[in-house]
Amino acid sequence: MISPALPADLKAALEQLLYGTSRTEAATRAATISKTYRDGGTSAPIVTTTDAIAYAGARMPATYAAVAASLNALTEITPEFSPSTLLDVGAGPGTASFAATQAFESLRTLTLLDANPALRELALTLASDRRRTAAFDYQLGDARKLLASAAPAELVIASYVINELGDAARDQLADSLWRATAGTLLIVEPGTPAGYQRILDARARLIAQGAHVVAPCPHDAACPLQPPDWCHFVQRLPRSRLHQQLKGAELPYEDEKFSYVALSRAAPPTRLSRVLTQPEQTKVAITAKLCTPDGLTMAVAPRRDKAAYARFRRLAWGDAADDGNASD
Repeated sequence: MISPALPADLKAALEQLLYGTSRTEAATRAATISKTYRDGGTSAPIVTTTDAIAYAGARMPATYAAVAASLNALTEITPEFSPSTLLDVGAGPGTASFAATQAFESLRTLTLLDANPALRELALTLASDRRRTAAFDYQLGDARKLLASAAPAELVIASYVINELGDAARDQLADSLWRATAGTLLIVEPGTPAGYQRILDARARLIAQGAHVVAPCPHDAACPLQPPDWCHFVQRLPRSRLHQQLKGAELPYEDEKFSYVALSRAAPPTRLSRVLTQPEQTKVAITAKLCTPDGLTMAVAPRRDKAAYARFRRLAWGDAADDGNASD
């Protein structure tokens, strides 16, 4: 399991790059760029080095945390997965690649694709002083076009990318991502109803092409949730002083909401249920909303059942769970 916190050396490198820059100006630029992303825009407003650093300082910690949580879920279900090749599509400042190298010591070849020169420059700068990322092969250009000639990788990641595209382009990208996947594909999106729908669409499309869900779903069937409910998770991460300044925030932590799906060429060896909301604990029982191989259930562990109650006390939103011996 890897920590959701941005590694100390990356955090220090970002702070060093921003040294001497007006924090107020950087915060203003980061807020403008972040709003563009939330409104469905692209990275086009990120033009200068300062733009890239300001944006990374504000958004990189939360994006890293979401990818780290998704990779933790993946490795929990498939602990034997040890990819040697990574393809990071729409890599931006390299956030997903940095998280993947923390999760997998086995990675040797790291290929990143993105069209933004300022973000590429920042990623290479951040990678240069780190032993395992110094050899980034960061290709500049439209990721969808670069995918056509990319060598298949054992791990492919598309993090906060498909929200920038229209429906037809999303379908084409999903197909291209799957063709480039020799092992497992991870897609991460904002934890909004719209982000969840994008995940659902890609999930259904790729299952039809032979993909198997590793996480978060314990099945390959249609999602059993009904609107207005949607599948998303929350990862809490610490905020550094710089992060607080760039976000204009007072709290020393942030809760990043995200949706994700990990799809594999091979069916996972086990199908564990998934906790869909924070379990509710009372004096008499703990109740957990679970997505199981057989659909949704509200599993209850009464206090009188000491073993089940103790097991459910350890559960948190997003965890994989063996709900045996709990009642429905």
